[in-house]
Amino acid sequence: MSWATRNDKRHERWKNLTTGTTAKQTGYCFGLIPVPDTCLHPQPPYNFHLSAMIFSGGDPQIRTYENGIFRQVLDIEGTAVLAEVFSRGSTDAPELCITINPDNTLSGTGRNKASNLISSMFNINEDLSPFYQAMEKDRTMASLIRRLRGVKSPSTPTVYEALVDSIIEQQISFKAARSIENRLIRAFGTRLMLKDKVYYGYPTPSTLAETADPGFRSCGLTRRKGEYIRGISQQIVGASLDLENFRTYPDTEMIIRELTRIRGIGQWTAELTVLRGLHRTDAFPADDIGVRRFIAQFYMNHKDISPRQARSFAERWGPWKGYAAYYLEIADMLGIGPH
Repeated sequence: MSWATRNDKRHERWKNLTTGTTAKQTGYCFGLIPVPDTCLHPQPPYNFHLSAMIFSGGDPQIRTYENGIFRQVLDIEGTAVLAEVFSRGSTDAPELCITINPDNTLSGTGRNKASNLISSMFNINEDLSPFYQAMEKDRTMASLIRRLRGVKSPSTPTVYEALVDSIIEQQISFKAARSIENRLIRAFGTRLMLKDKVYYGYPTPSTLAETADPGFRSCGLTRRKGEYIRGISQQIVGASLDLENFRTYPDTEMIIRELTRIRGIGQWTAELTVLRGLHRTDAFPADDIGVRRFIAQFYMNHKDISPRQARSFAERWGPWKGYAAYYLEIADMLGIGPH
C-alpha cells in the first residue's frame, strides 16, 4: 500500500504494540527517553503511538519508531540534525515532545522550523472529526475508527522525497522498494555522526541530479528509474520544477495532472506522491494492489476487484477516500479484521 512497507514477519509485533503503550511506559524503564527541547500539543484526538507505528522496524540509522521514540535525520536550513519525537500525553490530551541533536546546532529560528516540520510530518494540527463524522454510516469504517481513534497519517518532510520514493516503488514489491530506498539514502544521503553512530538523511536534489547511472544501479535501481530521478532532480536544481509550490494548489486533480506531465510519472505515482508528500487525502491510488486487497478484505469477502471497481467503490468515502484507505492499511497491519 501507499504509506509503508508491509512486512509479514512484523505482523505479530504490530499486534503486540497495540496496547496503547507510550514512551513513558516503555522508554523510561530502559533509560531511553531524552530530555525534550520543546513540546507540542496536537489537535485531539491524537494517538502518537498508533500513528508512528507505521515506522516500526525501519532502519535505525535512517528512520524508525522504537521503544516509543521516532527518530529521523532532517535537513533544517541546510543543517542535518537528528530529531527524536515521543509522546507523554494521552489521546484526548496529547503532548508531543521533541529533542534535536546535536543540541547546539540550530538557532532559535531553526528550532522553530524543526518543530513546524515535525508538526507537518505528523499532521498533528489536523482535525479528524470531519472524517469521523463522514464515516458514521459506513459500519465497517466506523468500527475501525473506534479501534484506531486518533490515528493521523504521516507525510514525508518534502514532496521531493515522496516523489522519488514513489518512482522507486513502481512495479516492484514494497519490501524490495524499501531496501532500494535505504541503499540510496546510505549511498547518497547526508551523513550525521553522533556519539560514534552514523545516521543518514535523505539525498538532496543537487546530489541526485549529478548521480550517474552506475550509482543508481549500485542501489538496485533500473537505468530507466535512475534517469527519471536524475531528470526530476535536475529540473528542481534548474528551477524549472518547484514541487513544494504544489502545496498552494487548492485542487488535488490539478496537481496530479501536472505531475503526470513529468517524464516517468504516471497516475499511480502521482496519486501516491500527493498522498504522502502533500497529505491530500482525497487522492486514491486505485491501481495499487494493496489498496484493492484491503477493500476486498474488509468489504468484499476477499473477492478480487479491478482498479476501476476500487475507484468506484471509494466514491462512498467522498473527499476522505485516501484517509479511509489508510485506515484499512493500518487495521490490516495491526491484525484488526472486519467487524
